[in-house]
Amino acid sequence: MKLTGAEIIIEVLIEQGVSDMFGYPGGAALNIFEALYHRQDEIAFYLTAHEQGATHAADGYARATGKTGVVLATSGPGATNTITGIATAYLDSVPMVVITANVGTSLIGKDSFQEVFITGISQPITKHNYAVRDITRLADTLRNAFKIAGSGRRGPVLIDIPKDITAASCEFTPAPKWEEPKAACAPQSELQKVADLIAKAKRPVVCFGGGVISSEASEELLEFVKKARIPACHTIMGTGVIGFGDDLDLGMIGMHGSMTANHAIDEADLMLAMGTRFSDRVALNLRDFAPHATIVQFDIDESEIRKNVLVDLAIIGDLKMELQSLIPLVESQERPDWLGIISKWQKEYDIIDGKGIDGIRPFEIMEVIGEKCGDDAVIATDVGQHQMWAAQFCKKTRPRGFLTSGGLGTMGFGYGAAIGAAVALKNATVFHITSDGSFHMNMNEACTAVSNNLKVITVIFDNKVLGMVHQWQNDFYEKHFVATEPERKSDYIKLAEGFGAKGFRAETKAELEKAIDEAIACEGPAWIVCPIDRNEKVLPMIPNGGTVRNAILI
Repeated sequence: MKLTGAEIIIEVLIEQGVSDMFGYPGGAALNIFEALYHRQDEIAFYLTAHEQGATHAADGYARATGKTGVVLATSGPGATNTITGIATAYLDSVPMVVITANVGTSLIGKDSFQEVFITGISQPITKHNYAVRDITRLADTLRNAFKIAGSGRRGPVLIDIPKDITAASCEFTPAPKWEEPKAACAPQSELQKVADLIAKAKRPVVCFGGGVISSEASEELLEFVKKARIPACHTIMGTGVIGFGDDLDLGMIGMHGSMTANHAIDEADLMLAMGTRFSDRVALNLRDFAPHATIVQFDIDESEIRKNVLVDLAIIGDLKMELQSLIPLVESQERPDWLGIISKWQKEYDIIDGKGIDGIRPFEIMEVIGEKCGDDAVIATDVGQHQMWAAQFCKKTRPRGFLTSGGLGTMGFGYGAAIGAAVALKNATVFHITSDGSFHMNMNEACTAVSNNLKVITVIFDNKVLGMVHQWQNDFYEKHFVATEPERKSDYIKLAEGFGAKGFRAETKAELEKAIDEAIACEGPAWIVCPIDRNEKVLPMIPNGGTVRNAILI
């Protein structure tokens, strides 16, 4: 059958199983929106306040479901506004397809109105990108985009399509939805080497990251660590896989990780790194990271092997399949001596100091949220102190239930991601954890949550400073507070009501409990403002270049 380029785009999206997409219209994209108009019963389009919000929403949608998120934007500023969201997804390996319209091919290269070379701009932060110049290649280009975004190490793909390509016509042949082929697995002989190392180890530790969640290997990881009785720590991207309070859970590793997790890595004789890339927030001192350990790195992306840490053995392939093959090779062990040492660290170090601080505490906020949110809730965070407190103290998470910008550290990520998760999981309550600093970045997306009646509960840690940078200026720059004490006068209750949301204020734990109950009972979005002391710090903290032996505890 003969279709226009715009109709081909919509046909392929439906073919690939897309039911929801996010974006913003514009002149260069109008043909695509016209085609979408006739298929609204098959694809829901969510208009955001800004294209960056659309990319974060598609990102949150993908993280919450494992599906590929989809964005549609127009040319020029519409395209460039997607860049921060694309980079966020790229650094956290999130599958996304971003479709940007462009000026007609005859206008390209002439500094035409709203023309940008978006494929050149986005090249370093996409897994792949395309500039379509031939309508006969449009369908296969779109299909390849979904294949690339959703296979191997996931990531964003951008497709730039000129307006005249969307208006032209050609024959279209339907095709089945792309299905990911069976992933590659490391040879059995390599996995046997790992099993032999585990059998000999006295102080083994697993350190896992977002790759466990991306590969849907959470159940296998749990089975593995419980059979081998190996304590496990996680990066912030791995939050939610092992239950808080589990006897094998060491908590988060790295700059603001638990002392127990960092001590365990420092003393381990075997470290199994699974689906983590050893970022500079995890391995702060590359020369003194896991100094006594034989390090085995499991990763689907060979380019990550030995990029940051010189590991002793590399296992390349799909983590889910590798764990399934490794579990039968591993012998059950109890490890009372090693687990006893870890238990001692937990009692000695992993405590909360409440001295000298007035009002509701960050850990109390997260504990109340954990008690109230329910097993199916999703937590999406912005970036800063509140992000670390959320990761440290939220007791109710699950795989794909904790969404945060780990690699790029994007302030303003949380609201869009929460919206995407709420669209994807219609019956889930989504908590958006933010601060007065991050919230001002993208609070305009409140209109998106209100317009679509999405159950997103925003909890604002309000300390009237840019908390994380303020903390660094306090500890490392002799209290020279520059540009971190904005003293904004924003009235969040009035702002919430102005957007059409409900607004609450909670200054005590009891008030927060009541506010959350009322927010959950609301049909649409709500904001809860929690004033906290600006002297609150994220602790422990290992300075850049340090180890657990340099940790700041007070």
